[in-house]
Amino acid sequence: MSDTLPDLRTMSGVLFDLDGVLTPTAEVHMRAWQAVFDEVFDRWGIEPAYTDDDYFAYVDGKKRYDGVASLLRSRNVEIPWGAVDDPPEAETICGIGNRKNAAFSASLRAEGIAPYPGSLALLEQLRDAGIRMGVVSSSKNAEEVLGSAGLRDFFEVVVDGVVAERDALASKPSADMFAAGATALGIDVVTGAAVEDAVAGVASASAAGFATVVGVDRGAGPDVLRASGATCIVDDLARLLPTSTSETA
Repeated sequence: MSDTLPDLRTMSGVLFDLDGVLTPTAEVHMRAWQAVFDEVFDRWGIEPAYTDDDYFAYVDGKKRYDGVASLLRSRNVEIPWGAVDDPPEAETICGIGNRKNAAFSASLRAEGIAPYPGSLALLEQLRDAGIRMGVVSSSKNAEEVLGSAGLRDFFEVVVDGVVAERDALASKPSADMFAAGATALGIDVVTGAAVEDAVAGVASASAAGFATVVGVDRGAGPDVLRASGATCIVDDLARLLPTSTSETA
């Protein structure tokens, strides 16, 4: 596998994950999940304690409820799934997921969000080159985050958690979401590119057939991103700018 970085201006189109790729909202998500799972684990006596490693292994990149179920299953805990309109205090998968979403939304409204500078620079360059772009995010907050960060106008399509629920798309690492993104954007996966920081997202893009899958290492680790299907690794999207002289993270 080559680590020579692709020139995304030569692609038919590019699909980006959002949290941790374009904006540092992954950090906001991580804090919200930590607060919710710390409370749940303490109240239910679940061990071992929740850690950042759990976030990357079981939650990152997946649809919200799938992440809750995956994490609890790792501790041999099974609870009712519930319904998407469960109140945040409900002791169900959906209730816990909605509790986390309330914490995330409150933080986003209070603090706002700005894009990573390197990511913004790359988007501007690709826009100026006429490259078609879309977002593929498991989050149901993608539209709100894109609007808050001033990024929405860069993208023709957004395939997010809302779309996934509406169209019954399986959660990453299934190919469904990136395949749907490619179809919506009207690009060929062989000549397009996907950019992801989550292990599940990299696996999703690879499963969808993308020949170019850029792994962005924000904490998952380069080895696990490669093993999941990343064709190259960077630690900042600024490294994908043609003026960058660095080829690997």
